[in-house]
Amino acid sequence: MSLIHIENLTVWAGQTELLAPMSLTLEKGQRLTILGQTGSGKSLLAQAIMGNLPSSLRTEGKVTLFGDEVNAKQRQRFWGHRISMLPQEPWNSLDPLMGAQPQLQETYQLVAGQSAGEARQSADYTLALQGLSDSGHKRVDQLSGGMAQRVAIACAMAGGASVLLADEPTKGLDVSRRDQVVEQLLTQSEQGTLITITHDVAVARKIGGHMMVIKAGELVEEGDAEQILKAPQHAFTQALIEADPVNWPAPEPSTQTDKRLLDVEDLTIGYGTSALTKHLSFTLDEGEVVGVVGDSGCGKSTLGDTLLGVQQPLGGRIKRQRQAAVQQWQKLYQDPTAAVSRAVSLRTLLEDTIKLHNIDRARIAPLMQQLGLTDALLNRNSEGVSGGELQRFCMLRVLLLDPVFLFADEPTSRLDPVTQRDVSKLLVDVAKQNGCAVMLVSHDPDLIAKRCDRVINLNH
Repeated sequence: MSLIHIENLTVWAGQTELLAPMSLTLEKGQRLTILGQTGSGKSLLAQAIMGNLPSSLRTEGKVTLFGDEVNAKQRQRFWGHRISMLPQEPWNSLDPLMGAQPQLQETYQLVAGQSAGEARQSADYTLALQGLSDSGHKRVDQLSGGMAQRVAIACAMAGGASVLLADEPTKGLDVSRRDQVVEQLLTQSEQGTLITITHDVAVARKIGGHMMVIKAGELVEEGDAEQILKAPQHAFTQALIEADPVNWPAPEPSTQTDKRLLDVEDLTIGYGTSALTKHLSFTLDEGEVVGVVGDSGCGKSTLGDTLLGVQQPLGGRIKRQRQAAVQQWQKLYQDPTAAVSRAVSLRTLLEDTIKLHNIDRARIAPLMQQLGLTDALLNRNSEGVSGGELQRFCMLRVLLLDPVFLFADEPTSRLDPVTQRDVSKLLVDVAKQNGCAVMLVSHDPDLIAKRCDRVINLNH
């Protein structure tokens, strides 16, 4: 008996086909890796399998779980204990009012059926395994993106589901944590089956198994993952692999402007009396692109908040050498869902920005084209677009404000290699052309090497 069997599963928005017919069968111990471009329909397929699509979308086709054909509502009885999903955004999967430990403990108790004592021990052990023993009391908004992702993974796996759908499980994680998560997922697949959605070729190579490559809602290539990654047949698959940051050209030497923007002396950052990084000193010039690296939770995002005045420093001095409007000191958030309202359409959010700051509308269409955003996309709200599309929308709003300083916190972690290459180059080019200083955070050392003039390593 197959654990999961799908025949001609299709997703529609009215009369528009968003996802062409997809079919797959997975037995115990098998793995499926779905590789594709941002906005290609990968997450849409996973939500359709779970039976968790918004009411504005409908599906056609047959889904069989554990030998029974089940409709979307019937699938809900399997959630958590037989089939589980790790959504792309931890903000969408974790309770914003609960700490990590009680949230995980509750999952072990209510979903896995453990006693209160057993659930507490399981939660403590799992957090220790994830390197989060000291963060169990923190809410999702108090965790770094990588730490929140690890908590979300733990909750998704706590119920012991034999079918796990992991949507971009390693985004925002440094290489060591990424490899640890991959090992956890591989162990999970031995007990059941694993469907991994990713745009990261390195992760796809490590997980392997069967592979489906999706472009614009259509299946373009399918087969053994190792074989496809070694000798891709479709031009789109070839382009994804070739666009890995390691293959990007070296950056052009920075043109020195000698126009100082920031002076930072002996800076200590953190929360309350708890310091994350101490004695940090550096300068930043207009048009300069500086990489910021370090392990998850070391204070990269906190550094951005402190430089922007959102968070008070615990010590040291920050001096701005240029006067500019408050909206020209900007941050691109690691989780784009934290930067937009889901209550209105993206078009409404964009219109609000245009009116508030008197932006020339003639600038919008060319920039949207460069970012790969369509006008039709603006009719949806933040929940109706992919994480990568939402992040590019946030870039659109930020660049329209003509920033003098931009703290870009993992701005391309949700983008496929092709889009990542193009969008990161656009971000750097626009910044340099306009004299905007950029601090670029990334866990990808190759991306940092190919896009930045110099690097600040918070681990050191």
